[in-house]
Amino acid sequence: MPSQSKEKDEKAKKSEPVKELVPNGGYPMHSFDDVLELAHTYISKPESLKLIEQAFHYADDKHKGQMRKSGEPYIQHPIEVAYICAELNAGPSTIAAAFLHDVVEDTDTSIETITELFGEDVSKIVDALTKIQRLKLSKRTDVDFEAEDHRKIFLGMAKDVRVIIVKLADRMHNMRTIDSLSEVRQKALGKETLEVFAPIAHRLGIHKVQSELEDLSLRVLEPQAYNRIVGLVEKRVEAGNTRSLEEFQKRIADVLYKKKVPFRMESRQKSIYSIYRKMYLKDHAFKDIYDVLALRIITDTEADCYLVLGFVHQLFKPIPGRFKDYIAVPKTNMYQSLHTSIMVGDGQIYEVQIRTEEMDQVAESGIAAHWKYKEGNNYNPREEQKEIENQLHWFRDFVSMSDESQDSSAKEYMDALTNDVFGASVYVFTPKGKVVDLPTGSTPLDFAYKIHTKVGDSAVGAIVNGNGAPLNTVLKTGDVCEIRTSKTAPGPNESWLNIAKTASAKGHIKRFLQKRDADIMREEKIRAGKVSCLDAFKMQDIDEVEMEKYLSEKRVLDEYHAETLDDLYVMMSNKNPTPGNVIIFLGLRKKVDQVSLMKKLAPKGAMKKDDSNPVEIAGGASNLAISLAHCCKPVPGDDIVGYITKGKGIVVHRAKCPNVIHEKKRLIDATWKENLGLSYYPASIEVYANDRSNLIADILSALATKNAAVSDLRAHLINGNLNSVISLVIRVSDAHSLDDIKACLMGVKGVYSVERIFK
Repeated sequence: MPSQSKEKDEKAKKSEPVKELVPNGGYPMHSFDDVLELAHTYISKPESLKLIEQAFHYADDKHKGQMRKSGEPYIQHPIEVAYICAELNAGPSTIAAAFLHDVVEDTDTSIETITELFGEDVSKIVDALTKIQRLKLSKRTDVDFEAEDHRKIFLGMAKDVRVIIVKLADRMHNMRTIDSLSEVRQKALGKETLEVFAPIAHRLGIHKVQSELEDLSLRVLEPQAYNRIVGLVEKRVEAGNTRSLEEFQKRIADVLYKKKVPFRMESRQKSIYSIYRKMYLKDHAFKDIYDVLALRIITDTEADCYLVLGFVHQLFKPIPGRFKDYIAVPKTNMYQSLHTSIMVGDGQIYEVQIRTEEMDQVAESGIAAHWKYKEGNNYNPREEQKEIENQLHWFRDFVSMSDESQDSSAKEYMDALTNDVFGASVYVFTPKGKVVDLPTGSTPLDFAYKIHTKVGDSAVGAIVNGNGAPLNTVLKTGDVCEIRTSKTAPGPNESWLNIAKTASAKGHIKRFLQKRDADIMREEKIRAGKVSCLDAFKMQDIDEVEMEKYLSEKRVLDEYHAETLDDLYVMMSNKNPTPGNVIIFLGLRKKVDQVSLMKKLAPKGAMKKDDSNPVEIAGGASNLAISLAHCCKPVPGDDIVGYITKGKGIVVHRAKCPNVIHEKKRLIDATWKENLGLSYYPASIEVYANDRSNLIADILSALATKNAAVSDLRAHLINGNLNSVISLVIRVSDAHSLDDIKACLMGVKGVYSVERIFK
C-alpha cells in the first residue's frame, strides 16, 4: 500500500504545473513511507501501525485533486504535519489525527464518519482541530473578535494536550510554506504565531518548535532585522569563532576522556529571534551577546553534570553572575540544565550547557519527550492529561482558566493568559521547595491563590524569607514564601483587588465578594420576607409557629416553585407572591364587616369623595376621600390595603408598609381600578453599587433609556467597604415598569442590588 501511495504522489507531481517556488519552503519534503519509518522506531503494535496507514490512505483519497497555494498536492501538508508529530514521538491516534485534521473541514467527510472508521479517540482530536480551523475562516481583524478567536483556540487545546501537539505541527508546516501567501496574510499569520502558538510551545518546553516558529515569524514580520541578524551571525562564524569553538571543545574532551566521564558534545547556534529580543527589545549590542555560539555537553547522571561543571571551571575562567542551576531548580516547563559562561584564551566568551540525555530530550521536545507515546495496555489519554496537569502546574492553571472563561470577556481571558501563564517570569518557592511561577510584580496574595483558592480566601499575612511580610509585598525570584491563614479570617475585601496582580487571583477575589454580597442580600431578603409574613398572618390570628407549619407544607412550596421555606421568604420579599396571596391560597383569610368598620371609624359625610383616585375600596366608601400614602408610595400593580383614618378618609398603603402592617382593626381591602390610562406615580428605590467614577452618570443614563423621570437623588459612600448607596425617587406608571427599570439598573457596571424602599 505505501508504494502505491508513493506512485500516486509521483503522478500528481508530474501533472501539476511547474512553479518558481522552493518546495516546502526549502525544507526537505517527506513521504508517507518516511512517516511510517519514523513511527516504526517507537511503535511496533500492528494494529497501531495499521491505524496510521488507514488514516493516510483515507486522507490521500479525500484530498485527491486538491492543491496548496505553494503548488504541492494538498496531501503533502498532512504528511508533513504527521511527520513532525512522529518526530515528537506522538502516539498512533495523534499521528492518525494529523493525517485527518483537514478532511472534515475541506472535504465532504463528517465527524461521525471519522468516529465510525477510526474510533472515538481519533475523532475527538480531529473534531477539536476542525472547530479551531473553522474560526480561522473569518477575515475580521478587530481586537475583540481576534481575542475571541484566540480564546476558542486555547479552549479547544486545553481539553486534550494532543490537540496542542497536532496544532503546533500544523502551524509549523504552514509557516515553513508561508512564502506562497500574500504579504498581508503572511504578517497576520506571523503575528498570531508569536502571540498564540510560540508561547504555548515555550510553556510546553518544546524548544525546537518554539524557536523555529519564532524565527519564521520574525522573518515575515521584521525582514530587515531578521536579515541583519543573519548577516551578523555569519560574520562572527567567518571571523574564526568556529575554529575557536573546536579548540575549546577539544580541551574539554581531553580532560573528560582522561577522567573517564561519559559524555558527548554538540554545538548550537542561538536562534535569530532570541538575538532579536536582546538587540531590539533589551537594547544590547550584538558584540555583547556571548552565547551566539554555545557548547552543549551531555552526560549520564546528575552527579556527572556537576563533575563536568567543575572540570570546565578548572580549565577556563567563569564569568561572574552568569551561572544558572536549572537542575536543582527546574524551569516550570520542566527544563533542566547547568548554564555557565566562560572566557577562553583568545578572549572569546562561550555559554556551556551541561545536562543528561533525559534532560536533553526534555529540553528539545518538552512535554512531548516526557510523555512520549509508550506502548502497552495501560496507555490512557485521560490519565496522561491528568498527569500533565499534575506535573505542569501552569497547565492546570491554563485548563482552570479556560473552564472559567465563560465568566469573562475574550479580551480579559487573553490578557489573563498572557500575563499569568505566558508572562510568568518570577519563580518563588514554598517552604517545601515547590516552585511557583508568577508574573513580575506579584505579591503573596497572588502566591496564596496559586496554591489554592481556600488559602487565598483565608490569608491574613505572609512570611517571606523567614520574616513577616504584608500581603502587598512584591515577590522576587528565589524568595521563599509561606502564607499565614486563619479559620476566622473575614476573607477578601475590595482593597485586595489593588494588591493582586494576577488575573486568576483577581477573579477569585471578585467571585468571593460577589457571593458575599449575594449572601448578605439573601439574608436581608429572608428577614424582610419573614417579617411581612408574620404581620400578615397575625392579622389572621395565626402565630409564628403555626405560620411556618403552613408555609412549610409541600403544596405551598410546590405552588410557588420554592425548594425551602427561606426561598419562599425571599420570593415574598420581592412580592412574588405576596403574603396575602399565600393566605388566600391556604384559605385562611378572615371575613371582616368592612362597611361597619368604616361607619364606626369614619362617620358618613366626614370627607368628600375623590372620584379621580385610581383605587377602589371594598364594601363601598362613597363619602370618604381616598389618597395614596406618602410613606410607601404605592403604584398600580402593588398589593395594597386601605387604612381608615379618623376624620381624614382612607389612605392607601402598600400591603407590607411598616406603618400599617401591624394594624388589625382599621385596614380595609383595596384594589386598583381597571383601565387607569397613562398616569405616573412616585416610587422610592435604593441602588447599591461598588464605588467608581461616573457611577451616578451611568445610573442616570440608564434611567433615561427607560424615560424614568427623577424627582430626588441622594448618594453616600460607605467607607467600610467602599460601596455607594444612591437613593432615588422616580416616577413610574405601574409596578411592572418599575421592575423593568430595576432590571435595567442591575445592568450598570458595579451595581449589585436595586431595592424599593419605604420612606
